[in-house]
Amino acid sequence: MRMQNWIAKSSIWRRAALAAMVAIPVAGCAGIIPQAAAQTSPSSAPYIAPPPSETRAAPERERAQPPQGPSRQLTDSITSLGRAFNGEVGIAVRDVEEGWTVSWNGERYLPQQSVSKTWVAMTVLDQVDRGEMSLDRMVDVRPEHAVVFHQPMLARMGNDGFRAPIRELFTQAMTRSDNLANDRLLWLAGGPEAVRAFFERNDLEGLRFGPGERELQAGIAGLTWQQSMARGRAFYNARSSLSQSVRRAAMDRYLADPVDGATANGMVEALARLARGELLSERSTELMLSTMRASRTGPQRLRGGVPSGWQFGHKTGTGQNLNGMVAGYNDVGIVTAPDGRNYAVAVLIGNTRAGIPARQELMQRVMGQVVSHHLRRRYELFTGGIRTSD
Repeated sequence: MRMQNWIAKSSIWRRAALAAMVAIPVAGCAGIIPQAAAQTSPSSAPYIAPPPSETRAAPERERAQPPQGPSRQLTDSITSLGRAFNGEVGIAVRDVEEGWTVSWNGERYLPQQSVSKTWVAMTVLDQVDRGEMSLDRMVDVRPEHAVVFHQPMLARMGNDGFRAPIRELFTQAMTRSDNLANDRLLWLAGGPEAVRAFFERNDLEGLRFGPGERELQAGIAGLTWQQSMARGRAFYNARSSLSQSVRRAAMDRYLADPVDGATANGMVEALARLARGELLSERSTELMLSTMRASRTGPQRLRGGVPSGWQFGHKTGTGQNLNGMVAGYNDVGIVTAPDGRNYAVAVLIGNTRAGIPARQELMQRVMGQVVSHHLRRRYELFTGGIRTSD
């Protein structure tokens, strides 16, 4: 009750709190999870990473406050949500400023699918920062550059292709998850090895990068890529001609050890470093973050749990479906509270037969718990350290 009275009186938090209180009951987080429900064995205990020993200087308004760490409500709820989900899932939440991470199954490599477009975009911006590429450079996009699945820019292809600035390819890949735009960017930047080199230069762990869209999707389906598959229904027809045993074996191999896999812990650490400006120049960092905030995909995934007054930039990913078995259904991003506090959030769903509503509900519940954690911690700061039921 004391926390609710504080929220009601706070002009700074009124809008965010009201929206969060709507999101939180939907997310099943009305209060603390009972202790009995939070009991875990050593092998399934939630991962809580300590903050780094050295961090960048905090703003003046934060410097006087000691790090608070994750709330019990957050750690217990992430454990409960991960355990209850019908399928394999990795969940991670990282406080960008304090540096701690709470996760469930956070070290398991799970499919990224189109989440990997994030790393292509950052590799391109890194090359821009180093003077090796210009976003204003005009490039050819020809029929031989076509890929498979979602590629809205293919409508402009015609017989002879078209020309577009790299900036447009970057925007279409990140905001509309255009596979054609992303694959063209990838090879302009130097291919998969260029992305892996970006990982290595920046000591980014827990991230893999696959062979590119064509070979990745063909391999998951049990096919060998041919460029003729890129147009019309050719890929779908070739895939449907395979036996179910061949397709299931290919899907199982992929899910067991995804060539494009990432860990939820590695994902949120990389996003936190992006938000802190450690991976790109200030200008490129702002462009990357603003483009992620402009994304049009997955409005009912993590974004569905973001309250009014908060900002959210993200990248989604969705894999192939074989008789209800999904090869990846993901959302990762950076959510910013009205006071400027940032959290990196990742939900990576691997092998599951849960329907889309159940997957989206999980993501919204995770986001609702992040919002609830933040409001609790801000309440404690404003009341001089008085703890909630946490």
